[in-house]
Amino acid sequence: MLVDHAKKTVIFLFFLWVGPLALPQWAQAQQPSDRSAQSSNDPITRRIEVLPTPYLWLPWVSVNVHPNNPQIQSRSNTIDAGQVLTHLTWVPFMGEIEFRYGPYGVIADYIHAPLKSGASTRDVLFSGATAGLTIDTGTAMFLYRALEDRVQYVDIGGGVRAWGLAGDISLNQGLLPPAVVSNGLSWADPMLAARYHRDLGNGFGATAYADVGGFGVGANVDWQLIALIDYKVGPHLELHGGFRALNFNYDGPRANFKVHMYGPILGGTIHF
Repeated sequence: MLVDHAKKTVIFLFFLWVGPLALPQWAQAQQPSDRSAQSSNDPITRRIEVLPTPYLWLPWVSVNVHPNNPQIQSRSNTIDAGQVLTHLTWVPFMGEIEFRYGPYGVIADYIHAPLKSGASTRDVLFSGATAGLTIDTGTAMFLYRALEDRVQYVDIGGGVRAWGLAGDISLNQGLLPPAVVSNGLSWADPMLAARYHRDLGNGFGATAYADVGGFGVGANVDWQLIALIDYKVGPHLELHGGFRALNFNYDGPRANFKVHMYGPILGGTIHF
């Protein structure tokens, strides 16, 4: 009996000593939901998301040119979206892709638009002219997710936007032989950006994006605004529709250029 009592005493002391050490592990094992809730923030469970977004943007284009020579008058014109489509000489490209890893994201956006139209020479020395303009603009932006909860998130960041304007004027033969005049501009602007998204329920959401830059490094000012209504069709496709404005004010070697492009935009994001 004395031996049995000693055994019971040893077992009691063993559990009295080991029990508090094992209790936290047992409690964690009983709360798998907490671990799963934190797994999305665990670096081991993160993966790189690839989000391509082809889109169609139909802008009005407003151009204002102020020559540096005060003897030459300033000129301005606005071309509506229908005229832009009829003046395209080749299929334009518009698209964006985002790479995301946890709270970090990188966005690349590119537009290529080749345009051409007739120009009047008043038949003095030439019988007419054709003016061409190719617009290339690319944006690379790094974004950090500063705020995120169940229904919304906020991204902030910075990057660069590059512009390339290539133009040529072909003069048709009249009193003088035909000639081609070519010119172009290119520059890059540092940019600051912010993006806000909020879920509205039933698959709908709203996204607002804004960036501003230039600061005299390239353009005097370079800015963009995008407002979208989003609809999630399924786990791998999200549709967007809204409005976009893209603008710059740039001092070239011979003139100041103010370009304002604005109009409706439609697109879709594929989730990989």
